[in-house]
Amino acid sequence: MVDLNSLNPEQRRAVETIEGPVLILAGAGTGKTRVITYRLAYMIDRGVPPGNILAVTFTNKAAREMKERVAQLVPKPKKGAGETKPETPTICTFHSLGARLLRQYIDRLGYKSNFVIYSESERLAAVRRILSHFNVRGASVDPVDVAAAISRMKNGLAADGEDTMHELARHLLSRYESALRACNAVDFDDLLGLTLTLLRKHPDVLEQCRQRFRYIMVDEYQDTNAAQFEILRLLAAKHQNLCVVGDDDQSIYGWRGAEIANLLDMEKYFPRVKIIKLEQNYRSTNIILEAANAVITHNTRRRAKKLWSRNGQGSRIVLHTFENEEEEARGLVEQIEVNRTIRRIPWRKQAILFRTNHQARALETALRAARVPYHLVGGQSYFDRREIKDFLAYLRTFHHPHDDISLLRIANVPARGLSDATMERLLAASQERHCSVYTVMHHTDVQDALPARAREALRGFLHLVESHHQTLAQPAGAGFSLQRWAEQWLDQVGYWEEIRRSEKTPEAAENRIRILKDLVSTLDQEEYSGATAGERLNRFLEEVTLDTEREEEDEASGDQVTLITLHSCKGLEFPHVFLAGMEEGLLPHTRSKEEGTVDEERRLFYVGITRARESLTLSYCLARKKYGMLTPAHPSRFLQELPQHLIERAEERRKRPVSVEEGSRLFAELKASLRGKA
Repeated sequence: MVDLNSLNPEQRRAVETIEGPVLILAGAGTGKTRVITYRLAYMIDRGVPPGNILAVTFTNKAAREMKERVAQLVPKPKKGAGETKPETPTICTFHSLGARLLRQYIDRLGYKSNFVIYSESERLAAVRRILSHFNVRGASVDPVDVAAAISRMKNGLAADGEDTMHELARHLLSRYESALRACNAVDFDDLLGLTLTLLRKHPDVLEQCRQRFRYIMVDEYQDTNAAQFEILRLLAAKHQNLCVVGDDDQSIYGWRGAEIANLLDMEKYFPRVKIIKLEQNYRSTNIILEAANAVITHNTRRRAKKLWSRNGQGSRIVLHTFENEEEEARGLVEQIEVNRTIRRIPWRKQAILFRTNHQARALETALRAARVPYHLVGGQSYFDRREIKDFLAYLRTFHHPHDDISLLRIANVPARGLSDATMERLLAASQERHCSVYTVMHHTDVQDALPARAREALRGFLHLVESHHQTLAQPAGAGFSLQRWAEQWLDQVGYWEEIRRSEKTPEAAENRIRILKDLVSTLDQEEYSGATAGERLNRFLEEVTLDTEREEEDEASGDQVTLITLHSCKGLEFPHVFLAGMEEGLLPHTRSKEEGTVDEERRLFYVGITRARESLTLSYCLARKKYGMLTPAHPSRFLQELPQHLIERAEERRKRPVSVEEGSRLFAELKASLRGKA
């Protein structure tokens, strides 16, 4: 039996309500992950077949955490001799769900089941190829902007009117889709769009999915877009067992398609919905929560809720005023160092939050000058590393040689005599003959037209690809290891040596090799089982492509201050938070006035406030550089929405006399700090 005694009354009610539509309004820090995992375990404990449960979230990290927590509450049944593998709940992201359904049914839409999922960089490469053969009048066009416009069109987010980029994207969309279909590839938008098409146009597929997923749970429901909502609505329409967990006050992704109306108007689509509010906060002090509650009430279109805590009142919110962003950065870093040396607060327990990426420059400069270690969240992505891109391109080429994007990336990596000029000729020939580059490489007249050295290099490359493609097509016996296979061909093509040659120091080379070997070591995971080596590899590639938020394990290790944007910090918490740049034009952002999204900016501020557990410090500047010139700045309107009795201005704090008790405490902390340094 699952023990629910550790839950508060509202959490318990949310866990035990398993039939019919349910909306769990989970305020910040109210233990929603705990509720979701206990609810999953409780459903299984009450006899719901695990295979009939679908739990959807937005990140692979959240899905992995959910699986681990459920496994602790409900031990996995052991498989007996001759028995089939025990069923488990499907716990995944929306895009992973789409990939799974498409892998099973995409032949209904004219694709092959071994389709390739293009990452963002591969989608960009496809757009660049199309643009190189498309005459665009006027100024040069940024492929990144075109790719973004195409994505908006596919998601129904294209701007109205005769916007130039919108028109260009409209003209290129069919060519882009044809290019992907020619490579039997789909992009991230297709994982939702094609899934929706599949469920709408094939009633038998929809019915099979409904029979399988009789109980559906969705985390972060306020972040769902139109396609995700429609997929959920179709799947849940028959059984009505849809439980969504979310908080409209934390809906901050409208700019990427999230529709807060999905949560606010749930009764419109599920009239019998039961609404349960989680308001007891386990994270913050009551002063922090009182500030958050006061700010968010200025948004009129919301579901009312009021956070409270048993963590005590806590200290007042400190507000700093600085002359400019350099002084702001130095001032915040000084306060961080005071916290560390006097109050013995480690760097890792302190975080600086900000609205826009360009604010990080001054903060990083000040931290470096003070020799304070820090971790900037959202730096180079794990999958943007050259060695990772090359390795995955090799895997995709061996598995699916007609994937032009992957083949073109690694055809001459390491250098094997297939120069850029040679590859351009092959690419042009493939476009003239309306076939893949791999196909045109086999044409004897194309080969004969190449110089002797390039011709030999091409034949050697084709032999390499064909031999490994055949290996992957063979049944994967018990002794076959994808990891050993990959290590062998990486050595065979000279990739390890390529890394060593390209780096200035042996240490840098070994670091890149270690990072790549870490990924190679995951090739033989049990979950990638399949009848052939290619099927196992396909599972691996799918999971890796969808794992967009993976970072280096040691990237945020150790005692470091965290630098993070407000959009990236949702779901995180820190004992001590510094929120910089509380100015009109930054928070709320200038665009919000034009676009009518001030309410979303207020929700962003609310998210920032509720990241703090013990203390919150706000700051603004009287002037800030804009286009290299110092421009007057004005305090954010949101500061006026904070109850003034909760605020302590830094200038007043410095003038305030220190009590005997506080002086004794600070003196004791200083002595302890000095002893630690001795």
